Amino acid sequence: LDGIPREGSVTAMTVFFPLDAARLRLQVDEKREPTSTPVILAEIMREEGLLAPYRGWFPVISSLCCSNFVYFYTFNTLKAICVKGHPSKSKDLMMGFISGVVNVLLTTPLWVVNTRLKLQGAKFRNDAIQQTNYQGILDAFKQIVRREGAMALWNGTFPSLLLVLNPAIQFMFYEGLKRQLRRGRPELTSLEVFVIGAIAKMVATTVTYPLQTVQSLLRFGQQRMGPESRVLGSLRSVIHLLSQRVRRHGMMGLYKGLEAKLLQTVLTAALMFLIYEKIAGLIFHLMGAWGLAGG
Repeated sequence: LDGIPREGSVTAMTVFFPLDAARLRLQVDEKREPTSTPVILAEIMREEGLLAPYRGWFPVISSLCCSNFVYFYTFNTLKAICVKGHPSKSKDLMMGFISGVVNVLLTTPLWVVNTRLKLQGAKFRNDAIQQTNYQGILDAFKQIVRREGAMALWNGTFPSLLLVLNPAIQFMFYEGLKRQLRRGRPELTSLEVFVIGAIAKMVATTVTYPLQTVQSLLRFGQQRMGPESRVLGSLRSVIHLLSQRVRRHGMMGLYKGLEAKLLQTVLTAALMFLIYEKIAGLIFHLMGAWGLAGG
């Protein structure tokens, strides 16, 4: 069953890709009004075509598959090398954090490219945004390196590294909620586990969402700042972009697109849960049938 989360994440990203498109538009286009997600998607389809919400799907799925491979390969390698004796949640958290850092450093160029491909051809409300003309993934790599330098492929690495803490925040809230529900009870039901997992994910997403906005802005590469500030750049570039957004749009400006992100998060969690339950049920059913046949 170890491979289910990986296949499930690709399926979920495909099904709910339009929600991610709406979220990204609101994050990078300051002049687009923060209306509801269905309204944003309707505007995109009316102005750019019915398939516009799926623009950049292939680069994103490719990046997701690469990220999953890097993360799980690193995690399992660390587990084989470092874990002695009984496994523990603290060891898993530490290995997860290290795997996340390795994943960010190796795959950020892919995410920079697919962010730009997703937004290419979009009808922006902000006239200051310059349109790009990439002829695919490889051409995007070449143009970015030629025009902005190789380090531009790592734009937004610093907030991405900070966002590695997202699972730790989620885990902390998950364990706290689980302790509250388990008082005087032996086990939680599958539905209860799903609900508290979804709540913990929503809390972690909300807490870290401003950093996700900065990450998107830096990957998009339209901010006027030195290349050293866009890359590993320093806490200063993150603070600058956050304070600029607050100054122009108030505190709620940090959360433009959060509705779409939370919808994607909850629906993805529900779909992953459904996929896991169905596949696990099928496997156990087949194992039972084979056992009876063998007996």
